[in-house]
Amino acid sequence: MRRFVFSTRFAPLSAAVAAALLAGSLSLHAQAAGTNPDGSQSENVTLSTGKQAKKRKGDEPKESKKDQKVQQSKDTKAAEKKRLKRNPLADVDKNLPDKQLYDKALEALNKGHFDVARLDLQTMLNTYPDSQYQMRAKLAVADSWYKEGGSAALAQAEAEYKDFITFFPNVPEAAEAQMRVGDIYFRQMDKPDRDYTKAMHAQEEYRNMIQQFPQSTLVPQAKQRLREVQEVLATREAEVASFYASHENWAAAIARYQTVADTYPLYSGMDQVLIGIGDGYAAQARFVRGANLPEGPKAKLEQEFDDRAMAAYTKAVTEHSASNHVEDARDRIAALNRPQPEASQEQTAASQALENSRSQYKLLDIAKIMFLRRPDVVQTATIGEPTMADPRPTLAPEVAKFVEDSFREALNPGAAAARAPKAVQAAPEAAASETPAAAQPGAPAAPATPLGFNDINNPADGSAPNSGAVNMTTPAAAPASGATGTGVGLEIVTPRTYGLKAVGGSENNQALPPVEKPAAAEDTVNDVAGQKTPAAQQAPANGKKASKPSLDKSEESSSKTKKKKGLGKINPF
Repeated sequence: MRRFVFSTRFAPLSAAVAAALLAGSLSLHAQAAGTNPDGSQSENVTLSTGKQAKKRKGDEPKESKKDQKVQQSKDTKAAEKKRLKRNPLADVDKNLPDKQLYDKALEALNKGHFDVARLDLQTMLNTYPDSQYQMRAKLAVADSWYKEGGSAALAQAEAEYKDFITFFPNVPEAAEAQMRVGDIYFRQMDKPDRDYTKAMHAQEEYRNMIQQFPQSTLVPQAKQRLREVQEVLATREAEVASFYASHENWAAAIARYQTVADTYPLYSGMDQVLIGIGDGYAAQARFVRGANLPEGPKAKLEQEFDDRAMAAYTKAVTEHSASNHVEDARDRIAALNRPQPEASQEQTAASQALENSRSQYKLLDIAKIMFLRRPDVVQTATIGEPTMADPRPTLAPEVAKFVEDSFREALNPGAAAARAPKAVQAAPEAAASETPAAAQPGAPAAPATPLGFNDINNPADGSAPNSGAVNMTTPAAAPASGATGTGVGLEIVTPRTYGLKAVGGSENNQALPPVEKPAAAEDTVNDVAGQKTPAAQQAPANGKKASKPSLDKSEESSSKTKKKKGLGKINPF
């Protein structure tokens, strides 16, 4: 009875558990298979157990290799590229001890720990002298000094780079080292109105880099730096020429401007330089017009100086037609009443390309020039070959001499032609005067004797004065009167004294007089008391030190001998 009651009570629970298990093991899938002929939709019911059918290999979709590959972000790519740029061998031979030291030093160098980097590099060089990274370690030492900056560090960097070039002249890194040497002076280059020594050194180093390593990939960068350096040097020369022009020193101004035009053809202010040359010659022409000269020479000088001014203005108009000051040159040509020149298509295209290669001023560039005291190289050209060898500069005395010769030739056209024969005829006369009498025509031939020195007459003796030069002509057979021959063709030359007495002669060989003994000093008299100085204060006559006078202890006392006090008075000792 109890068993029946128990089974009856738990029968619904058992049915529920069985239904749940069946529902968990079976799944009902309803799919729309299509439409029946009567228009009703048919459903397919699929009963599946918990075991899934094994999928075939070709049933699942294939993933492409592009989807499987991890895609890197732009920042990751930039960081990796930057890391490899700093250390191209970062992933090579990581486990080698010398490579680990090298990587550690480069990491410290990139973080700005220059002393630590140099210490690690020096440790590597001393510990592993045969390492394959020795060359790069030496270059890294120089780079650490270069990045540290400062005058002392840059000087040390220059020495390290030059040592590297000496030891490794044929490696590609040698071009980089030479480029760094030029950059050292480029960083220290000052404004054009300051000391230009650094700019001259930078120009020399960049030229050496271009000439010694023409196949290097750094040559275009070196040429651009050389253009910038020459821009600064040209600006300096042009400013000096402008100063001379403002003070109307036209010879010096023309010389400076002409030097710029010949040496730095890519200068951004070349149009103003050519206009300055023309203005200098035009000023000379104005001076001639105002001078009181004859009409013929005046017209000739005006024509000559105006032609030179016209040549400078024409070059500015034709070769620099796209520059900013070409209209100023045209105005000056119009003032000369000359026809306006026209530039050819090739000249116009070349000028336009040159001007388009120059950068324009930006706010950041102006701030750097004003506050960082850097030279202005913004408008430096980026095309064209820089000057690799400086031509001979034009000097102000040469320009002044040219102007002077022009005036002389205009005023006296036959003066130059007359001076030339006179100079030519002077030489034979001088040669004839130096020829001895025995060698002149009509004189008997003298026997051949060896060369010797002739006596020079002394004016003090009353003889005829000589020219002061030693005559190296062949002496005659018989020596001249007063000459002391030696018999071997050499004659003693008497020195000219020009009337002065010889120093150290016989009259000066006498012994010096004895030194006089100083007289005894007079007794010192006390002007106030009218008494003589006591004998104790006078110096002894024999020069010896006088004995110290005795001290009366009863009257005087000193620091060594003091009066007795108290019971000391009783003690007789």
